[in-house]
Amino acid sequence: MGREAEYFSKDFDWEKLKQEVESNPSLSYHFQPFNSISPSLPSPSQDSQAWNQFHIRHSTGRERRYLLKEFPELLSCDEYSKVLEVGCGNGSTALPILRGRDNITIFACDCSNEALERANKMIEVSNVGSVAHRFHLFHCDFSTNGFPKWLACDSCQGNFLQKQHNQFPDAEENKHTSLNNSSSLGERKCCTGGVDFVTLIFTLSAVPLHRMPSAIRECFSVLKPGCLLLFRDYGLYDMTMLRFEPDKRVGFREYMRSDGTRSYFFCADTVRDLFTGSGFNELELEYCCVKSTNRRTGKSMRRVLVHGKFQKPF
Repeated sequence: MGREAEYFSKDFDWEKLKQEVESNPSLSYHFQPFNSISPSLPSPSQDSQAWNQFHIRHSTGRERRYLLKEFPELLSCDEYSKVLEVGCGNGSTALPILRGRDNITIFACDCSNEALERANKMIEVSNVGSVAHRFHLFHCDFSTNGFPKWLACDSCQGNFLQKQHNQFPDAEENKHTSLNNSSSLGERKCCTGGVDFVTLIFTLSAVPLHRMPSAIRECFSVLKPGCLLLFRDYGLYDMTMLRFEPDKRVGFREYMRSDGTRSYFFCADTVRDLFTGSGFNELELEYCCVKSTNRRTGKSMRRVLVHGKFQKPF
């Protein structure tokens, strides 16, 4: 991570926070084993409806400009790179990427139709040039149905696997040639040919824990060999986790808000196991510890996020 981004992510020590939280008896219920005879397993339609209601109530959102500092690869990538943004919400992640590169294309999906409408409006009023042909929205719950074949058809996914297992001497020479070859995009009719980046920004935590492995494998399947998945999500001991009451627990480190939306809080080891278990190589993985002040109450807030970069092998 760059110096500027690192400055804003090391405001306090995660290990010291861990000791403080775990020694507080009033917070001990967060770390007790979760036992439930009939665990809460909402249907995908219930998930979508909950997030529809969430976006109706929370109609605005701030542009996540810090992401280009955390993930500078989005600025230094090859021309005509393609990004799959999973769980686009109101467009606060897509907008800074579109501003940062004028020849990057974003395919953005969400399980909430309300979110897609708000993302479309946010981009429309942003005054970012040449957006119409670079920003494509589609409805998808990647944790249940997978991604549509037009992102990466079975044939292309098979070619990805062949490249990964190619042991011939000329494999190293040729492995970069087709990853960002814009000349082939107009000729390919079956699909987009896969993507160069997948972003999972505060998305995986909303997926029920038992569906996370298959969701990550879906991301792996549409990513080109050698390309990156960029991850940022809620971390263990984050202030929002500690605010949940005992009756909001629906699993170990897993909670449900009053509106029916879910949130899981990750430790670094869990993130590592999920992604390497799906075939990714770990490039970066760390806690981002950010201290801020509530302007209305003046109270200090300690936010814990998990930052990761994972590469699909060549």
